[in-house]
Amino acid sequence: MKNYWSFFMTLLVVFSACDSKIVDKKRSTNNIIIPNEEVFQTVSLLGDSLFTKIDSTSQSMQIKNLQEAEKQYLEDPTLENLIWIGRREAYLSRYDLAIRTFTKAINEFPEAFEPLRHRGHRYVSIRKFDEAIRDFQNAADLMAGTPIQIEQDGMPNKLNIPLSNVQFNVWYHLGLAHYLKGEWDEAREAYKNCMEVSVNDDLKIATLDWYYMTLVKLGRTDDAQELLVKVNSKMDIIENDAYFKRLLMYKGEFQPEKLLNVDSEASDQKLQYVTQGYGLGNYYLSKGDTSMAQSIFQNVINTGYWSAFGYIASEMELAKLKDE
Repeated sequence: MKNYWSFFMTLLVVFSACDSKIVDKKRSTNNIIIPNEEVFQTVSLLGDSLFTKIDSTSQSMQIKNLQEAEKQYLEDPTLENLIWIGRREAYLSRYDLAIRTFTKAINEFPEAFEPLRHRGHRYVSIRKFDEAIRDFQNAADLMAGTPIQIEQDGMPNKLNIPLSNVQFNVWYHLGLAHYLKGEWDEAREAYKNCMEVSVNDDLKIATLDWYYMTLVKLGRTDDAQELLVKVNSKMDIIENDAYFKRLLMYKGEFQPEKLLNVDSEASDQKLQYVTQGYGLGNYYLSKGDTSMAQSIFQNVINTGYWSAFGYIASEMELAKLKDE
């Protein structure tokens, strides 16, 4: 208990007297989450500084959830409760705090693979791919031979049914980290392993999409086309509709020009726009239409949704095109 307070008190932020009464009602009890304060997080692959700014109105429920997670940990300092603090911090895009919390969990529970999975994920968010890869590889070693462990959702889907598992998330994000570094062979191996723990259609679709793109990057187009045999319109998709449409596009069953028929300005559709945008841009890139691909990647960047995987991948592609 004492360690918990010393951990967070080292990060104590001093508030101005005139604002303290207002902010105290809305900030996290660890005195770190300050609404409307812009906090630096990382530098993009294009050299832009990226910041987080929490809105006390639109994100009030997420702040409340974080406060509740902190309360639960104080009452019962388990690994699971500590991880939930980090997850809630990450949902507020305070990846700096989330990584620190997961590091605390890793230090206190060195045999656990779960906090490594979560810290690795957030290292990807801030473009620290080497650190992410180390965490995921360590997690893979620790979880070898363990039964599938369903991971509870912090932001539930429309049916409130948890679909992912920890093993899937380790291999999936390991593949992503290698992909974003342009390490296609390593990404392919990770996605091959990920397919083995993709235990429902949503997970299969998410894995197949990145697996397909990885094989295309490697020039293994026949193998990529063979993967698409696993995709059909009758699959039961709850969450990953954007990935599903991308795969149907690769099969020729969905028109490319229809892929971006979403409102990039609407908060509930922005992630779908970014996800589909990267897939469409990469599709044109694979066809040799660099100009169209570059335009779409730039439109993804213009959304400002910099934590999304499609956004980071678009950064990667634009940075590579710039260097050519």
